[in-house]
Amino acid sequence: MPSVLPLGDPAASDGLLPAQALDGAAARAFGLYVHIPFCAVRCGYCDFNTYTATELGGGASQDAYAQTAVSEVSLAGAVMARSGLPERKLGTVFFGGGTPTLLPADDLALILRAAIDQWGIEDGAEVTTEANPDSVTPESLAVLKEAGFTRVSFGMQSAVPHVLKVLDRTHTPSRVPQVVQWAREAGLDVSLDLIYGTPGESLADWRHSLETALSYQPDHISAYALIVEDGTKLAAQMRRGEVPGIDDDDHADKYELANQLITEAGLGWYEVSNWARSPEHACRHNLAYWRGDDWWGIGPGAHSHVGGVRWWNVKHPSAYANRLSQGLSPAAGRETLDADTRNLERVMLEARLQSGLEVSTLSAAGRHQVAGLIADGLVEPAAAFQGRLVLTLKGRLLADAVVRRILPD
Repeated sequence: MPSVLPLGDPAASDGLLPAQALDGAAARAFGLYVHIPFCAVRCGYCDFNTYTATELGGGASQDAYAQTAVSEVSLAGAVMARSGLPERKLGTVFFGGGTPTLLPADDLALILRAAIDQWGIEDGAEVTTEANPDSVTPESLAVLKEAGFTRVSFGMQSAVPHVLKVLDRTHTPSRVPQVVQWAREAGLDVSLDLIYGTPGESLADWRHSLETALSYQPDHISAYALIVEDGTKLAAQMRRGEVPGIDDDDHADKYELANQLITEAGLGWYEVSNWARSPEHACRHNLAYWRGDDWWGIGPGAHSHVGGVRWWNVKHPSAYANRLSQGLSPAAGRETLDADTRNLERVMLEARLQSGLEVSTLSAAGRHQVAGLIADGLVEPAAAFQGRLVLTLKGRLLADAVVRRILPD
């Protein structure tokens, strides 16, 4: 949830959606994203729309936030009905942030119950919350499970203290196995998020983090290369020469090691940065993003997408709470994507998936590139001959370059 909102057209104060949003809606999955904008501290590498507890008051405070979010759930249901969208149950729900588990578990349960009351929920639906290892207890995890949560994604990031220090993480490595055990005892699936390429992290450090994470036998692992965004504390430290910059070769070496160790441990990759114990353990909510399904984003700065109509809420929690208190949509802007833009986004996103991209969706110029991509070892030959573009390990390392080659000029 980046803190800088995109440019776009003004959003209607009543939130009503254009007719395009209705086309084919009954056939698309529907999910909910809930942004919890609170953190105990702001990590030096993070540019997400987050705030510490002391920064906010009124309807934007941590104490009032659950009720404010419930207000948007109610508004969302009314907007979708008035816009003529068909009734659909939730297939996935994802609480992200920030640190959702800084709110009491009962507050997260309250928001989830409101969403289920509003839309219903499919049998076997996936309900995830992100969490920092130092923001949960056995009791809070049990409350989440009882409320209907099925997964917890812990921000482990590293098992090496000096790496965690550079990232401004507040937990200790010894906390992670403890919370994984608590989540297991509560009956929740477990995902671990890792970051590689932190300044000062050696290849041996990264191997230790991977081996440590795998020793906890998670159902899912995400491993992301550190990206240093302008305006963050870490970017300023790099400009001043206090920490070294990003090394692309280092990132490549660490990605290759991650894929090797994670695959050897029995998890299969399904998206460039994600591996799962089985196809059933892949994050269905994120897959919905990558496949262009529909979702409503609750919270300040949250983004939504329905049928090629994308909108985003006002960024500041106080402005968000004020809009809702007046019965107005919190949307700050929106855009309606044309067919060419939707196809471009489909190529950019589906090319990153293990399931691949249908070659027939490419332009003639893009299809012409496939033979060269095979020759360069970037896509799997067998899959391409069967009409799908699936990246090899080398292709995943160069995913952005592959996408540029197959997109129209």
